[in-house]
Order: sequence, then structure tokens, then C-alpha cells
Amino acid sequence: MIILKSKQEIAYMREAGKILAHVHEVLKDAIKPGLTTKELDELAEAEIKKHGAEAAFKGYHGYPASICTSINEEVVHGIPGLKTLKDGDIISIDVGTIYKGYYADAAKTHPVGVVSEELQQLMEVTRQSFYEGLKYCMEGNRLSDISHAIQSYVESYGFSVVRDLVGHGIGQNMHEDPQVPNYGSPGRGPRLVEGMVLAIEPMVNMGTHLVETLQDNWTVVTADGKPSAHYEHTVAITKDGPMILTSFS
Repeated sequence: MIILKSKQEIAYMREAGKILAHVHEVLKDAIKPGLTTKELDELAEAEIKKHGAEAAFKGYHGYPASICTSINEEVVHGIPGLKTLKDGDIISIDVGTIYKGYYADAAKTHPVGVVSEELQQLMEVTRQSFYEGLKYCMEGNRLSDISHAIQSYVESYGFSVVRDLVGHGIGQNMHEDPQVPNYGSPGRGPRLVEGMVLAIEPMVNMGTHLVETLQDNWTVVTADGKPSAHYEHTVAITKDGPMILTSFS
């Protein structure tokens, strides 16, 4: 069942999202060769608490950290630890916050030091694919119109979208209906209406779309070992078009 949100509920999620946007900026500024992913996790948790929110991921289904840190071929759910960032890496950071009982969720992929042009393109295509999907976040469109726009854009650059993992509805729970795939034919699924809030999150691989989960039962990696990027915002459907809740503006 899709739970529609009132304007007040969306306002709470907007506050959670603003805190989350700040946390992402702090993390972006901290990224450098030699830093451990555990240090990033500690920094994020401190910032989330400082702004009166809770870390949504910590303890979620037993997840042991406040953020997910996925490097190079790691797609999502990489667990922070003593792994050190190296020049030329890319790192995807996924963060969730809770404010007054409402969730926000966002992810971004960043370069570590100087990265190759190929990796720069992977990150930019992943980011832009989100905005291609956002164009269809209008009342009356179908959910799969978003999915199709993302897939079409990504594949036009020769990259692939992950199919085993999808975006999701979000509100008083981290994961709600509906699922939001990053692929598929247009014109399918529920119609978009005011009050829907979606976490739209393209996960884009340089090679095959196939993925595997490591023995830690969390970290998802590309099946061919090629790099992957991730970009996500929490988006509300409104009468006036889409509202990104996890940004400053």
C-alpha cells in the first residue's frame, strides 16, 4: 500500500533532508587519500546527532554503521571499517536520517583525489540519470516512466543499471511501497499523485548489470569487478512538480 504524505509530513521529511544534505557536504569535504571509511562514519554520526536527527541506518536490520561506504566495484551497503581510501578510487556514500519520526535517504559518489576520465563519466552519467528520471516525477505519469528514463539515459552511454536493487517509497519507514526500479518499459505501475514520496536511486555499473553479495551479507559488488556509482535523492510529488527533499534549495 502506498502511503500518501500530508504537507506537514513532507515538511518534517524536508527538515530531515536538509540535515542529510549538510552531512553529505561535510563528508564530501573530508574525502581524501589515506582516510578510513570508519572515520567517515564517525564524522557522519556526529554531524547527524549535532543537528538533532538520528542515523537511520544504524541498527537497521542489524546494520552496524551510520552510513554505507562502497568503494569502486562495491555497489551499495559497504560497511565502514579500516579500509583506506586511495588516490583514483571512487566512493559511494549512502546516508539516512530520521527527524521527528520521518526519514530521508540520499546517496552520492565522489572521487578520491584524481580519478580517470572514464570514472568521471560514470559518476556524471549516474548523477544525470537521476535528473532524467526526475523530469517524469509529475502527477498523472506512471511510476515506470521514471524507471524507463533512467535506463535509457544510462544505456545510451554504454553503462548498465543494476536490476537486483531498486529505489523505494519512504516516510515514517525507511522502505515503503512502491518499489522504484531503474529500468523497465514506460507507462506501467501506479500513477503518480500528490503526497507520494520516493527515494529514487540509480545504481550504475561500468560493465554488467549483474551483482553479488559478499560473505558479510551486506556488501553488494559488481559480478565482473568493474566500478559502480550511486546517486539518490528523496523526492516528493506535488501539484507543482517534484520537490527534492534532500538538498539545500
